[in-house]
Amino acid sequence: MKVFAGGIETETNTFSPMPTGMDDFHVVRAADLDANGDLGGFGGPFNIFRRRCQERGWDYIFSLYAFAQPAGTTVRAVYESLRDEMLAALKASLPVDIVLLPLHGAMVAEGYDDCETDIVTRVRDIVGPQAKIGVELDLHCDLTQETIDAVDAVVIFKEYPHVDINERAEELFTIIADAAEGKTKPTMALYDCRMIGLYLTPFEPMRGFVDAMIARENDAGVLSLSLAHCFPWADVPTCGAYMLAVTDDDPALAANIAREFGERFFAIRHETDPPSLPLDEALDKALARESGLVVIADQSDNAGGGAPSDSTFALRALLERGVTDVAIGMIWDPVAVSVAMSAGEGARLDLRLGGKMGPMSGDPLDLRVTVSGIMHNMKQQWTQSEGPVAIECGDSVCLHCQGVDIIVNSKRGQVFSPTVFSNFGINPRSKRLLVVKSTQHFYAGFAPIADEIIYMAGPGAIPPIFTEIPYQRADLRKYPFIDNPFV
Repeated sequence: MKVFAGGIETETNTFSPMPTGMDDFHVVRAADLDANGDLGGFGGPFNIFRRRCQERGWDYIFSLYAFAQPAGTTVRAVYESLRDEMLAALKASLPVDIVLLPLHGAMVAEGYDDCETDIVTRVRDIVGPQAKIGVELDLHCDLTQETIDAVDAVVIFKEYPHVDINERAEELFTIIADAAEGKTKPTMALYDCRMIGLYLTPFEPMRGFVDAMIARENDAGVLSLSLAHCFPWADVPTCGAYMLAVTDDDPALAANIAREFGERFFAIRHETDPPSLPLDEALDKALARESGLVVIADQSDNAGGGAPSDSTFALRALLERGVTDVAIGMIWDPVAVSVAMSAGEGARLDLRLGGKMGPMSGDPLDLRVTVSGIMHNMKQQWTQSEGPVAIECGDSVCLHCQGVDIIVNSKRGQVFSPTVFSNFGINPRSKRLLVVKSTQHFYAGFAPIADEIIYMAGPGAIPPIFTEIPYQRADLRKYPFIDNPFV
């Protein structure tokens, strides 16, 4: 067997003011791999594919993997350049038996509302009907029937936070390998749940829903079940949640299970609404607690959803309230980092911080700060089921101002773990309050140490109150815009 693998991934917030250009993509090609052939960061699925091929004695061809931090619409020429490079590598590798594509599912480029469908249909045209194509997607994807028709199997992350990326890659490889060997014949069905939202899987009723999907996969003929949650900040016609079932040569079973679980998901819609509080209400609740560590998620300024991550609303409120014994991170401000690093650790200086990317970022803050820590090329640890993954944060500094420790970084990204603070000698458990710029991926790292977690819907680029999103093109005949769009 000859196996080809490649991927282009980003999550597009069409409301973000920052276009995604070539410099935003971290591109890894075969020549860039380490001595073991492994990819770092988000490249775990490729490592799994390579190892499984080696175990079977199959030929494995890695083309490229391009990843960009979520932001605004991708520049057309950039997308087409990366896509065409990957497709050219595929053509040069023909014939192939298997194509494995870790993608995202919510990438939008100029002229392309759905980059993933564009990629997979072109791949199918190149390899022909006999090759097996498998796709792994982030659960914040907008899944289309055109994608389902073009490939043999799609497997989607089940967990949010995404702690199961490599598990799903293992699942996808098994399904496609079995199909290529003639052991199975995957058949897929989609069910439109008529919902737009954000669904947190550690909590009921979503925890029970995910566990039920996993349990049903043990039934005869059921290969995989996935819920495509949707990406609510992509204003495209396909935005919405879909239930996907993959069965072994049984289209009717796939359709029945997709409908069953889709209807089950729709039935819990009122219980899955995000528990997000306005900024002042979230701070009031946190500060009313007499003891223990409270973690507030600043959801609206999450770089992982395409926000600038330089908003000052939460920090301004903390300073105005005179709150002390608190830490906040990460504020993206390369200029402030450069100035602080030049001044050196221990320096006291006047610094203009944050608020640089537009109204959704708030106004810059002019602060008197002490540079309490400096780290070159800081990394944080992202919890995964198979062990933590190192995520680069760029040059970073810790600034102290009026009892608040502020983590500022030069490479835009959300907070995944307490190492963002402990890297600077800050014991997160010793703080009264931590404010983290993240929507949900922080949870795996912070839940074990927090006495209370509060989700905050402050101002910003990715508001978690979906009826407030200024959609122009999305189909809003869905919950929560209509309570029951099926009647």
